Amino acid sequence: MSRTADRTAARAARTGRSPRLLAGLLAGAGVLHFAAPKPFDATVPRALPGSARGWTYVSGVAELALAAGVAHPRTRRVAALATAAFFVGVFPANVRMAVDWRHRPAPLKAAALARLPLQAPLVLWARDVARGAGR
Repeated sequence: MSRTADRTAARAARTGRSPRLLAGLLAGAGVLHFAAPKPFDATVPRALPGSARGWTYVSGVAELALAAGVAHPRTRRVAALATAAFFVGVFPANVRMAVDWRHRPAPLKAAALARLPLQAPLVLWARDVARGAGR
Protein backbone atom coordinates (compact mmCIF):
# COMPACT_ATOMS: atom_id res chain seq x y z
CA MET A 1 0.00 0.00 0.00
CA SER A 2 1.30 3.47 -0.79
CA ARG A 3 2.07 6.00 1.91
CA THR A 4 -0.90 8.12 0.78
CA ALA A 5 -3.23 5.12 0.88
CA ASP A 6 -1.92 4.26 4.36
CA ARG A 7 -2.69 7.79 5.58
CA THR A 8 -6.15 7.72 3.97
CA ALA A 9 -6.96 4.36 5.56
CA ALA A 10 -5.67 5.54 8.94
CA ARG A 11 -7.75 8.72 8.73
CA ALA A 12 -10.86 6.74 7.78
CA ALA A 13 -10.29 4.34 10.68
CA ARG A 14 -9.82 7.22 13.14
CA THR A 15 -13.01 8.95 12.07
CA GLY A 16 -14.98 5.73 12.32
CA ARG A 17 -16.00 5.94 8.67
CA SER A 18 -14.09 2.84 7.60
CA PRO A 19 -15.76 0.48 10.11
CA ARG A 20 -19.18 1.84 9.21
CA LEU A 21 -18.50 1.37 5.50
CA LEU A 22 -17.28 -2.18 6.07
CA ALA A 23 -20.33 -2.94 8.21
CA GLY A 24 -22.56 -1.50 5.48
CA LEU A 25 -20.90 -3.62 2.81
CA LEU A 26 -21.33 -6.75 4.91
CA ALA A 27 -24.95 -5.93 5.76
CA GLY A 28 -25.80 -5.24 2.14
CA ALA A 29 -24.23 -8.50 1.00
CA GLY A 30 -25.96 -10.38 3.80
CA VAL A 31 -29.37 -9.02 2.83
CA LEU A 32 -28.73 -9.90 -0.82
CA HIS A 33 -28.20 -13.55 0.18
CA PHE A 34 -31.86 -13.59 1.21
CA ALA A 35 -33.35 -11.15 -1.32
CA ALA A 36 -31.69 -12.72 -4.38
CA PRO A 37 -30.15 -16.06 -3.34
CA LYS A 38 -29.89 -17.74 -6.75
CA PRO A 39 -26.54 -16.19 -7.84
CA PHE A 40 -25.04 -17.09 -4.46
CA ASP A 41 -26.31 -20.68 -4.73
CA ALA A 42 -24.24 -21.07 -7.89
CA THR A 43 -21.01 -20.29 -6.00
CA VAL A 44 -21.43 -22.92 -3.27
CA PRO A 45 -18.84 -25.68 -3.75
CA ARG A 46 -20.45 -29.02 -4.60
CA ALA A 47 -18.25 -30.72 -2.00
CA LEU A 48 -20.17 -29.09 0.86
CA PRO A 49 -22.92 -31.27 2.35
CA GLY A 50 -26.52 -30.14 2.18
CA SER A 51 -28.25 -27.80 -0.20
CA ALA A 52 -26.63 -24.83 -1.87
CA ARG A 53 -29.54 -22.64 -0.71
CA GLY A 54 -28.91 -23.62 2.89
CA TRP A 55 -25.25 -22.55 2.59
CA THR A 56 -26.35 -19.33 0.90
CA TYR A 57 -28.56 -18.52 3.87
CA VAL A 58 -25.85 -19.51 6.38
CA SER A 59 -23.35 -17.21 4.69
CA GLY A 60 -25.95 -14.42 4.62
CA VAL A 61 -26.51 -14.80 8.36
CA ALA A 62 -22.73 -14.81 8.88
CA GLU A 63 -22.35 -11.57 6.94
CA LEU A 64 -25.16 -9.92 8.89
CA ALA A 65 -23.61 -11.03 12.19
CA LEU A 66 -20.19 -9.77 11.10
CA ALA A 67 -21.76 -6.45 10.07
CA ALA A 68 -23.33 -6.06 13.49
CA GLY A 69 -20.05 -6.92 15.19
CA VAL A 70 -18.01 -4.50 13.09
CA ALA A 71 -20.57 -1.74 13.65
CA HIS A 72 -20.38 -2.00 17.44
CA PRO A 73 -17.18 -0.56 18.97
CA ARG A 74 -17.03 -3.17 21.78
CA THR A 75 -16.96 -6.09 19.34
CA ARG A 76 -15.29 -4.37 16.40
CA ARG A 77 -11.79 -5.81 16.78
CA VAL A 78 -12.85 -9.46 17.04
CA ALA A 79 -15.56 -9.05 14.39
CA ALA A 80 -13.17 -7.37 11.96
CA LEU A 81 -10.64 -10.19 12.40
CA ALA A 82 -13.45 -12.70 11.85
CA THR A 83 -14.45 -10.72 8.76
CA ALA A 84 -10.92 -10.98 7.37
CA ALA A 85 -11.04 -14.75 7.94
CA PHE A 86 -14.48 -14.89 6.32
CA PHE A 87 -13.21 -13.07 3.23
CA VAL A 88 -10.37 -15.58 2.96
CA GLY A 89 -12.83 -18.45 3.48
CA VAL A 90 -15.20 -17.41 0.69
CA PHE A 91 -12.38 -16.97 -1.83
CA PRO A 92 -12.79 -20.56 -3.16
CA ALA A 93 -16.41 -19.73 -4.02
CA ASN A 94 -15.22 -16.71 -6.00
CA VAL A 95 -12.72 -18.91 -7.85
CA ARG A 96 -15.46 -21.42 -8.61
CA MET A 97 -17.69 -18.65 -9.92
CA ALA A 98 -14.91 -17.37 -12.21
CA VAL A 99 -14.33 -20.89 -13.58
CA ASP A 100 -18.03 -21.67 -14.00
CA TRP A 101 -18.73 -18.34 -15.68
CA ARG A 102 -15.90 -18.51 -18.22
CA HIS A 103 -18.40 -19.16 -21.05
CA ARG A 104 -20.91 -16.51 -19.97
CA PRO A 105 -21.30 -13.16 -21.75
CA ALA A 106 -18.28 -10.88 -21.42
CA PRO A 107 -19.73 -8.52 -18.76
CA LEU A 108 -20.63 -11.42 -16.43
CA LYS A 109 -17.29 -13.12 -17.03
CA ALA A 110 -15.48 -9.83 -16.32
CA ALA A 111 -17.43 -9.35 -13.08
CA ALA A 112 -16.58 -12.86 -11.89
CA LEU A 113 -12.90 -12.38 -12.72
CA ALA A 114 -12.80 -8.91 -11.14
CA ARG A 115 -13.91 -10.35 -7.80
CA LEU A 116 -10.72 -12.40 -7.49
CA PRO A 117 -8.16 -9.60 -7.04
CA LEU A 118 -10.67 -7.53 -5.03
CA GLN A 119 -10.68 -10.13 -2.26
CA ALA A 120 -7.21 -9.10 -1.05
CA PRO A 121 -8.16 -5.44 -0.41
CA LEU A 122 -11.25 -6.62 1.49
CA VAL A 123 -9.09 -8.80 3.75
CA LEU A 124 -6.66 -5.92 4.31
CA TRP A 125 -9.52 -3.50 4.97
CA ALA A 126 -10.98 -5.78 7.65
CA ARG A 127 -7.51 -6.20 9.17
CA ASP A 128 -7.05 -2.42 9.24
CA VAL A 129 -10.42 -1.95 10.93
CA ALA A 130 -9.36 -4.50 13.56
CA ARG A 131 -6.08 -2.67 14.10
CA GLY A 132 -7.88 0.66 14.49
CA ALA A 133 -10.46 -0.70 16.95
CA GLY A 134 -10.24 0.50 20.50
CA ARG A 135 -8.18 3.58 19.70
